[in-house]
Order: sequence, then C-alpha cells, then structure tokens
Amino acid sequence: MNSNWRHLLIRHAILLITVALVLGFITGAYGWSMALALAGYLAWILRDLMRLRSWLEKADLEADVPEAKGVWEELFDQVYHLQRRSRQSRDRLQAIIDRAQESTTALRDAVIMVDNSGNLEWWNPAAESLLGLKEPQDVGQPIANLLRHPRFKDYFESGNHAVPLEIASPVNDRVRIQFTITRYGNDEHLMLVRDVTRVHQLEQMRKDFVANVSHELRTPLTVITGYLETLLDNSEGANPRWRRAMEQMQQQATRMQSLLNDLLLLARLEATDYPSDNHPVPMLRVLSSIKTDAQALSAERAHHIVLEADANLSIKGSETELRSAFSNLVFNAVKYTPEKGEIRIRCWRDENGAYLSVQDNGPGIDAKHLPRLTERFYRVDSSRASKTGGTGLGLAIVKHVLLRHKGRLDIESTLLRGSVFTCHFPPSQIVED
Repeated sequence: MNSNWRHLLIRHAILLITVALVLGFITGAYGWSMALALAGYLAWILRDLMRLRSWLEKADLEADVPEAKGVWEELFDQVYHLQRRSRQSRDRLQAIIDRAQESTTALRDAVIMVDNSGNLEWWNPAAESLLGLKEPQDVGQPIANLLRHPRFKDYFESGNHAVPLEIASPVNDRVRIQFTITRYGNDEHLMLVRDVTRVHQLEQMRKDFVANVSHELRTPLTVITGYLETLLDNSEGANPRWRRAMEQMQQQATRMQSLLNDLLLLARLEATDYPSDNHPVPMLRVLSSIKTDAQALSAERAHHIVLEADANLSIKGSETELRSAFSNLVFNAVKYTPEKGEIRIRCWRDENGAYLSVQDNGPGIDAKHLPRLTERFYRVDSSRASKTGGTGLGLAIVKHVLLRHKGRLDIESTLLRGSVFTCHFPPSQIVED
C-alpha cells in the first residue's frame, strides 16, 4: 500500500470517528452513533464496490470509468490501465497468431498440431488435400484413427522421429508424402507433411536404371569372362605379354561381375520395405559359417578370428540378407587387417535389443570419413580398395539390410588402433525362446 492510500485511509478514519463523536455528543448514545457511522461508511464502500463489479462485467475499454472518490478513484484508474494493457497484449498476440495461421495457410506443405494425447488440434488447408482431414468433425480425433497406415502408426508411437517417414497418401496412393515430426511444449507434436512424389519418381527412375543396366550388362560380361577363361586355358604357347594382358582383363571382368552383383542386390533390397522370407535366423549358426569362410579368405595371412555368440539368440528376418550384411563386415575386417591381426566377432542381447559387433586391430579410419562410409562407392583410400578388390558397395548393402530389419549400424574407429562395426536390432526383432 503506497503513502497516498495510507493518508486517505487515515483521513477517512479520523472523519468517521469525528462524525461518531459529534452524533454521540448530541444524542448521548456514543455506541449507537459509532455503529451508525460505521454502517454508513460501509454502505458507501459497498456502493462503489458494486459499481466496480458492474464496470468489470462489461469489460468495455470504450466505456467511461465510473466516478469515485478517495481510495476507489485510484483503484478504478489502476484497474482500467491494467485492463487496457491486457487487451493490448492480447490483441498483439492474436495478431501474431493470425499472421502465423495466414502464412501456414499459404503453404503447400501440410502443418498439423497434435496434443500430448495424440489428438488433432489444428491443421492448415494443405493437410486436407494431402491427408483428407475434415473440419470440424476431425478436430479432437486421434491421429492414429484417421491415418491408419501401419508404418505411420509405428513411426508416430515409436518416439524416434530423427528420420522422416515416406508413405503413400491416404487420399491418393499415387501421391507420396513425407512426414517430419517435432516435439514441443508439453509433449505436443508438430507434424510437417510434404508432397515428395516427384522426388520419389526420380529416385525410382534411378533405381530402375541401375537395376536394368546391371541386368543387361551381366550377359555380355559373362560371355567376355567365358572367352577369357578359354583363351587363358589354351595360351601355353602364346606371347607372355598377351597372357599378362588377358589375366588383367580377367581380373577386371571378375571385379565388374562383383560390382554388378552388388548393384543388383542393392536394387532388390530397395524394391521392398520388408524381407519377404521373414523367419527366425539363429545367429550362432550363421556367424559360425561366416567365421569358417573368413578363415579360408585369410589363408596364409593367419588372422586370429574369435567368435563369441549367444547360442539362444535368433533374429527375425531374412537369413540370406543378414548373412550378406554380416559377411560384408567380417570380410572387410579380414581384407584390411594386417597379417596375424585379431578379429573379434561378438553377438549378444540386453534390454535394449540385440547386437552384433565386428572388431579388428587394423589401420583404422579417420573420423572425418565415418559419416560417409555407408554411401555408395565412397572409399577412404581408393588405392587400398582397388588392391583388395572392393566395389565400394559393401557398407551400403549392410545399411540397407539393417534398415529393412529395423536396425542401425554404429561405427567407431581410431587411426592405427582399429575399428568396431556394431549392428543394433530393436527388441521387436528378437525371437523369444
């Protein structure tokens, strides 16, 4: 309470006591005089209080402030200024909201707000054309009930939205849409949906082109390889320079065949989202077979290969695809690890899922290369890759196989100390005993 209010209250109290004493002196009833004076003062206060209540109920800034005297006059003015500032702030916020809604209305991409219970709160007009949402009947409805695609439901409920989801539009299956979800506030969701049909078509054209070219090249390459083998088998009396040329041609043809096989495998992996032959794959059996092949590949280089695997662990998926991915990791370790080096293959599980790691003590990889290792044809050292006969597609195949099995590849490496490649599968991919 400021000094003005205190002075007013003191003056009112002195006036009230003075009036009560005068009435008491005249009537001789000081008690009744004091009670009468207090009742009158209370009635005056209640009158101004009712006027304040009536003015606040109108909540009209254009209305004149009620006239009052003393304490109530200052109180009325303060309430008026507070109400005016509040209305101005609300108008500014409403203007910002209106501009935001106008800007999102003009977007071609869909913008959707979902509350922490998964219910629709608001969306722009693009969401109606891309997703078929209708206002007002869809407001407050669970998003999972309106978008029934199983991949969207898994994506929305997983909580892991680092990678966008691409599916067909529920309105038109020829339209491809991409979901990006961002969490904000009290675990609410902001969804952005883009029409990526053109990008999808271009990507499909690229896949078809690679698959078709790879398939068409197999036949002439097979013919060339066959004739080279025949010529080499009957080249005993030929000029040594011609024999050396044919041997180099055969090596490059063999390398080209490996490249085409990897390209065709990648094309098959990209053609579908999930493996067609989905069944339990016993990890110990698969890894034991890969270890035997790795020892044969090592041969005179005499690598020390160690296998530690959970005998009861099985992963749900395609055995052919998983064997291809795991063997790529193990064979890479054999190729790049020096003679008599150690390669450790481990397979285990915990509450977060199943793991397969391949560790070597080879030359290691510089940290700047790690983010791009799974790109097609990316090589840390092209000369080293050519010596080992690599195609640059092995880790790309591993990445695609893991994506089809809901897994991921983690890479750790230190120069001159070796590398660790770890495949992580979620608990949903583990086959329970």
